Amino acid sequence: MSAGVSPVDLSDDADVLVARELGIDTHQEYVIYMHRDCPVCRAEGFTAQARVAVRIAGRSVVATLNVVQTDWLAVHEVGFSTSAWNALRASTGSRVFVSHAPPLESASALRSKIFGHRLDAAQIGAIVADIAAGNYSDAHIAAFLSAGAGGRMDLQETVDMTAAMVAVGDRLSWQRTPIADKHSVGGLPGNRTTPIVVAIAAAAGLTVPKTSSRAITSPAGTADVMETMTRVALDLPAMRRVVESEGACLVWGGAVSLSPADDLLIRVARPLDLDGDAQLVASVLSKKLAAGATHVVIDMPVGPTAKVRSESDANRLRELLEQVASALGLHVGVLLSDGAQPVGRGIGPALEARDVLAVLRGEPGAPVDLRARALALAGSLLEFCGRSRAGEGHDDAAKILDAGLAWNKFQAICEAQGGLREPARAALRHAVLAEHDGFVSAIDNRRLARLAKLAGAPAVAAAGLELHVRLGDSVNPGMPLFTLHAQAPGELAYALSYLASHPVLSISREEKP
Repeated sequence: MSAGVSPVDLSDDADVLVARELGIDTHQEYVIYMHRDCPVCRAEGFTAQARVAVRIAGRSVVATLNVVQTDWLAVHEVGFSTSAWNALRASTGSRVFVSHAPPLESASALRSKIFGHRLDAAQIGAIVADIAAGNYSDAHIAAFLSAGAGGRMDLQETVDMTAAMVAVGDRLSWQRTPIADKHSVGGLPGNRTTPIVVAIAAAAGLTVPKTSSRAITSPAGTADVMETMTRVALDLPAMRRVVESEGACLVWGGAVSLSPADDLLIRVARPLDLDGDAQLVASVLSKKLAAGATHVVIDMPVGPTAKVRSESDANRLRELLEQVASALGLHVGVLLSDGAQPVGRGIGPALEARDVLAVLRGEPGAPVDLRARALALAGSLLEFCGRSRAGEGHDDAAKILDAGLAWNKFQAICEAQGGLREPARAALRHAVLAEHDGFVSAIDNRRLARLAKLAGAPAVAAAGLELHVRLGDSVNPGMPLFTLHAQAPGELAYALSYLASHPVLSISREEKP
């Protein structure tokens, strides 16, 4: 049975309605629509936003009800959002049974956490199981995320949450060790080191079953970037075949049932721009454990406008990651890195993919900072997994990259996943120019990310921006600072409107310090 679909005991004596697909995208939230005069709606006393159990041919979900007051939906029809339609494998005219949702037993634990009480493993397990089964509405999930944010989950609760997120999904095992992985906590535009690190590590003989998320609060996630070059929505058997063939994969975690609750938590966390320590740690480590990883190197950028803003915050988060990982038998090494400015030039899926390809291909003008950071992480992973001697990992990684072995391996991985293609280019480009001379004294990562998103990223893969300067660079009037890439005039206008009142770069007329 697929994640999010759970058995519900419904009576066949209920009035039967018929299914109608509406083509409404509610992402992963299950939503149905019923007419206010529907006899079942009236008999059961359903009201708008009620949680209802919906069954078609033995398959069932819990969905949120929206009530229709016009005649575009007949009284005997049930309209379905795309996610609910697909989960139930419905077809037009299918017989639909709707009743009140079963009691949400974990709701008492959720309320307890909201009021500041700690939860035990069983309570957290029940909440996570209900989330994964689709029994929680977005409001419930938002309440759970908020109740645990801001340090309101202790170490043991974070361990229990991580373990619960692994338990509700599939878990891969591999007949070898070590199983390597690399992850970044995010918050730094660009910084697309993962495809390069995975290619180097796999070329060195390591096994790297890499699953990645789509963007949460950023203009691109690794899965979004990889999707501009190859297929990433692989199921578990296909993922295993790629790893067995090439030693590594680069796939979207949402397409496989590894830590399925995480994808639902991320969906609600995204519009809230909420990424608490406990959720972040449970998200990262549950996916690594579920994929069968034994050794993970984690990149943690630290900077005033990065996700992790201070060294004290970084040390606290590093300690939590290491403690939770140790409790669950996972070897984790956390590397703090410079988060003062973006890494690479591109910000947005296709633009970041072009940076990745430039480094892998050894092209003249490839982003030096992206190459350097990828080599540092790859070298650490090689040493961590025993493929390189202490202190020699960086040089070994550089040799693999410079010899073209990482590029060959990356091509092979992409071919195994469905073929390699060149990233798309945006139809519209607008260069933003320096107005006076000086030097770049500050770069606001968060505003740059917002600007790229207003231009259309990550929904429009080719959208985003290309940065032409770095901290400390001298600029002259009329010099391009960055170029906006957009697919539609409206999105370009949104970005420029934001830029007019939210400068993303500071150009100082003073001499460099």
